[in-house]
Amino acid sequence: MFEILQVNGITLLQSIVLILFVVTFGWITIAFWTAIAGFLLLLSRRHPATLTRFSARSTPANLGDQRTVLVMPIHNEDPWRVADGLACTCRSLLDQPSAQGFDVFVISDTRDEVIARQEAQAIAILQRRFAPRLAVHYRRRESNQGRKAGNLADFCRAWGYRYDYMIVLDADSIMGGKTVISLAASMQANPRVGLIQTVPIPIRSESVFGRFIQFAAALHSPLLAAGQAFWQGDTVNFWGHNAIIRTQAFMASCGLPTLSGRPPLGGEILSHDFVEAALLRRAGWEVHLDVTLEESYEEVPSNILDFAKRDRRWVQGNLQHLRLLGARGLHKVSRLHFLFGALAYLTSFLWALMLAISTVDAIGRAQGEHDFFRQGYQLFPDWPIAVPDLILPLIGSTATLLLMPKILGLILAFIQRPERFGGRGNLLLSALLELVIAILIAPVMMVFHSLFILSVLSGREVSWDAQVREGRSIPWRSAIRHTWAATLLGAIWAYATYTWATLFFWWLSPVWLGLLLAAPLVKLTSSLTHGQRLRRAGLLLAPSEVA
Repeated sequence: MFEILQVNGITLLQSIVLILFVVTFGWITIAFWTAIAGFLLLLSRRHPATLTRFSARSTPANLGDQRTVLVMPIHNEDPWRVADGLACTCRSLLDQPSAQGFDVFVISDTRDEVIARQEAQAIAILQRRFAPRLAVHYRRRESNQGRKAGNLADFCRAWGYRYDYMIVLDADSIMGGKTVISLAASMQANPRVGLIQTVPIPIRSESVFGRFIQFAAALHSPLLAAGQAFWQGDTVNFWGHNAIIRTQAFMASCGLPTLSGRPPLGGEILSHDFVEAALLRRAGWEVHLDVTLEESYEEVPSNILDFAKRDRRWVQGNLQHLRLLGARGLHKVSRLHFLFGALAYLTSFLWALMLAISTVDAIGRAQGEHDFFRQGYQLFPDWPIAVPDLILPLIGSTATLLLMPKILGLILAFIQRPERFGGRGNLLLSALLELVIAILIAPVMMVFHSLFILSVLSGREVSWDAQVREGRSIPWRSAIRHTWAATLLGAIWAYATYTWATLFFWWLSPVWLGLLLAAPLVKLTSSLTHGQRLRRAGLLLAPSEVA
């Protein structure tokens, strides 16, 4: 990039672009090398931590006298949907011959009295269904101080002493019984381990957007998770759910600090899971990521707007982590988790800033007059120099870094498990469709994330609302109301570059096209009807639907 810019002299704007490019290019390089490592490990079927070959894992016949609790914090959720998912986990657990020593706790922070009554009814049904083999408990707090982290802390203070381990589930989590048993057995076999995180795969969504997320996660998450487990070693991250925790270690180590100052960057820590993993590691406990366990599932928002709403909360929480980078005693990899969590959203803002400055620079160069005699008196003029031999390789390398994780995930699935995606033909077509959707959605999410960051920096705090998990089709009016600014930005961007910097207009086309189509994208990808048509056509299938 520097060689390209310095040929005709680097301006102030281009210097800023260069700095932004270095940061954003470095960011996608991390994902690239993580994917490379994960690909090589999974292709050779080697364990990320030990580099030994995977072996078939048998379910332990006897876990001894251990006590494990499956604890599910909920807050204003659909009680019947929660109970349905929890029932799947309980049934699968009871199908295992070694399912002794397990309890279930549903711990509610629900404020809506109608929902709370339905919760009690739904859990009472589960209690009758699974008694006496599995005890299912329900507790509702009078005050939801501390949100989810406070809910878990209250549970630990009241009942934590009863259990060796706790498996934390989200309201949308489903886990297979073999996975639950294997997690407990792994904790028994590794007394230095404080937490084991699984790789949850999204399920149960029928919209186009939900199917897009499910397919992409099933294809690429195992690859990236294996790469992360390789380079992060015994200091991986905690994603807040679908993980087992050594209860006494958690109670002794994971009291969360309250950040000085007012929200959104002060006060209670929203993204508490990252911090809890860092505190466990600081106390000497290992934190592992087990990529060999299947049957670990979650749900995701079924449309772009609800997905972005969830990201708004994560943006605030992850930016708070920047204040903890200098905290005493943290492992260096834990500090990287804090930094990378913030960069996951900050890079969207940096990309937007880089593109905006590049646009101003491109228009200025296209409309301005070239200075042929920049050095005053000189014998020969400085002719403008085009460097396609440098520009094209840069574009190619950037595209390679962005697309390689997707390509490697596709190759791995093509070789090892094509039938889990409906066969090789459907897998290839689905991967192409996923790529098209991802390219179109990327600039829309870039705008959303940039606005969220500005909102946090301006002092606006996010509210704590239940996540919308049920599929819903977004009306046109709502789609337009939430995306008109992105559409207007795309139109202005396209007009300005086409009018004053035509060549840059074409280079920028993936950005302005996605922004112009923001409202149709939100509307059409939220469609349950189109999602069901894709399923019938065998496209964007999730392995859980094919197995």
